[in-house]
Amino acid sequence: MCNLYSLTKGQEAIRQLVNAMLDATGNMPPYPAIFPDRMAPVVQNTAGGRELTLMRWGFPKLNRPGATYNTNCRNPGSPFWKPWLKPEYRVLVPATSFCEPTDEKDPELGRKAWTWFALSDDRPLFVFAGLWRPWTGTRGTKKEPVGGEHRLYAFLTTEPNGVVKKVHTKAMPVILRTAEEMDVWLRAPVDEALQLQRPLPDDDVVIVARDQKEDPATAA
Repeated sequence: MCNLYSLTKGQEAIRQLVNAMLDATGNMPPYPAIFPDRMAPVVQNTAGGRELTLMRWGFPKLNRPGATYNTNCRNPGSPFWKPWLKPEYRVLVPATSFCEPTDEKDPELGRKAWTWFALSDDRPLFVFAGLWRPWTGTRGTKKEPVGGEHRLYAFLTTEPNGVVKKVHTKAMPVILRTAEEMDVWLRAPVDEALQLQRPLPDDDVVIVARDQKEDPATAA
């Protein structure tokens, strides 16, 4: 289950990749480490076209304030996820790398080692297949709680490919790379859209960093 990823490419690159006509993110900084419950960019369909906007990562497990949350959707057939699989609740989540912990403790470190994966060493931009929902309650930390109405997102996961499985055997995010795949995810009926829930080929994923709290790639 992916609970850490990065986005180190600029707004213009994201808008071009996803064909976004609108941008509500303001002056967006690089995100070398995106953790659950943080605000981060996503792309959604609107009446005016695709919009780059900010949402908070993690669906509440229970529909009440203070609930813990799910960051990944592994089983879209679950009643928990079904209401949010309609096209109007699907989003694209831009990223340049994602991080998974080793299943076992690293003998040299004495703990699990976080491992960063990307499409190549130069971290080309891609998107996760995501879902979003509205929610009212309190999010954030105890020190800095954020109450009121929220837009929350999560993304789809699937079986790991051979590269990821050597590190983490449970799952990897569903990654979309082409304009056609993005369009299918945002617009197609549920059964067609969920055909995209599959791992990337092994040759399309490489390890780019290890034992880092954030992706050390330089923003571009």
